[in-house]
Amino acid sequence: MKKSIYSILRGKFLISDDSFKNWRIIIFVSVLAIIMIASSHSADKKVHEIARLTNEVKEMRSAFVDGRSKLMRLKMESSIIKKMADKGVQISEIPPTKIKVKSSIQN
Repeated sequence: MKKSIYSILRGKFLISDDSFKNWRIIIFVSVLAIIMIASSHSADKKVHEIARLTNEVKEMRSAFVDGRSKLMRLKMESSIIKKMADKGVQISEIPPTKIKVKSSIQN
């Protein structure tokens, strides 16, 4: 038992006569480890991208809601009356009337 552990630590399994079989397994395991690491990095990149895009969507949504509320305040009749009063335009005392146009051309 002690000799087998000592031979593994010294690397005798890599230089012995049947070491080609051992090298194939080591290379195969190394390639699998590289593929696994690359896949893990790719998944991490995607997770970070999703988090960044989620934050961007939240910011855009809040900007949209803020813009919509500002627009609603600007469209209110009271704010329009105030802005027009600054320019000297007064609200009409006479309500608007409907104009009816009769066509003179008859078929």
